[in-house]
Amino acid sequence: MNSDSDVQRRIVSVLVLVQVVGGIGNGAGLAVGGLLIKDITGSSGWSGMAVVMLTLGAAAFTIPLSSLAARRGRRPALTLGWLSGAAGALVTVVGSETRSLPVALLGLLLFGGSTAANLQSRFAAVDRAAPAQVGRSLSVVVWSTTVGAVIGPNLTGPGAAVADALGLPDLSGPMLFSATGFAVAGLLTVALLRPDPLVARAAGQAPAARGVRAALPHVRGRTLTAIWAIASSHAVMVAVMALTPVHMEDHGASLEIIGLTISLHIAGMYALSPVMGWLADAWGQDRTILLGQSVLLLAAGVAGTSGESQVQITLGLVLLGIGWSASVIAGAAALTTSVDPSARPLVQGFSDLAMNLAGASGGLLAGLVVALSGFGTLNAAAAVLVVPVVVLVLSGRRVAARTADAASAAGS
Repeated sequence: MNSDSDVQRRIVSVLVLVQVVGGIGNGAGLAVGGLLIKDITGSSGWSGMAVVMLTLGAAAFTIPLSSLAARRGRRPALTLGWLSGAAGALVTVVGSETRSLPVALLGLLLFGGSTAANLQSRFAAVDRAAPAQVGRSLSVVVWSTTVGAVIGPNLTGPGAAVADALGLPDLSGPMLFSATGFAVAGLLTVALLRPDPLVARAAGQAPAARGVRAALPHVRGRTLTAIWAIASSHAVMVAVMALTPVHMEDHGASLEIIGLTISLHIAGMYALSPVMGWLADAWGQDRTILLGQSVLLLAAGVAGTSGESQVQITLGLVLLGIGWSASVIAGAAALTTSVDPSARPLVQGFSDLAMNLAGASGGLLAGLVVALSGFGTLNAAAAVLVVPVVVLVLSGRRVAARTADAASAAGS
């Protein structure tokens, strides 16, 4: 019989492989989504709707997938998410070819299923992890997205060539790569993710209750702070990232340069995730969240003052990814360790729902802000979102310190 450590290693290995393949699809779609919508509508103001629909789609899939995981296990839930993303990418290609905004937006909504699967994979990695290894187990799966996600945005050129050969618009080509990557990720999940991370746990661990209402009683104290940190950091990242391709194109950047910038941004999000996981475990989850918020603030300053400098905007996007990584990984670790195991799948699903709704709001407002006042104002507004997170984390640390002092006094 396999030991728990052997099962955990196999689960993480399969999730790593799936994330590499699925990351190609996510990276390709992220790089061209906003440009595709701008091409259909002829307006930069609409371009933010690409990320809005992607994140709304992820939000729409989050609770159903987490409920399915609680009932049937991670494998069917993740498979459904990946295959929904593949279908969405193909629908987006149809929207691009017919120049139909509603069809393209519907495709991007379904595309969001892949994002939900991507996010829930990191929690699947810690279903069986020892408490002292939560941050590191989670971060290994997050890190594995780096390979595919960095390759994906650089497929804009080859994607355009493929689209041209098929008689399709250039920007629809990368979406074909997305559909292929998601389909393969789904097939790998259903074939290889055995034993299932949740089913492999002791019987009776999965909660019977489902949905947002079942999760809400557990969202308080440290858990609430963790969810707020994750959601706010994601809103900052999405708002700035969503309009960066449009900002760069307006200043004369080519598709290849835009793809490279998004690749480096995604590398910032994922490449250092093992370091962030180690920091969360060894240095402390709260400290790592505060580190992430500091880097997000710096990123907004660098990106917001970049003007026509492609080097500076790229640096700002890399810092944006690093700040997101520290905040989200440490926040997810804090969430996992603060919730009873029986309620974790649903609370994790609620966290991803909040994260995606925050991202959708950030993407929606980003397009409006840039259309009205410019890219610099967008970054200034994003920086303001750092403040509540810092206040919540520091307040929680003070409450924990007072509680510890009171307990020490009572014991003496």
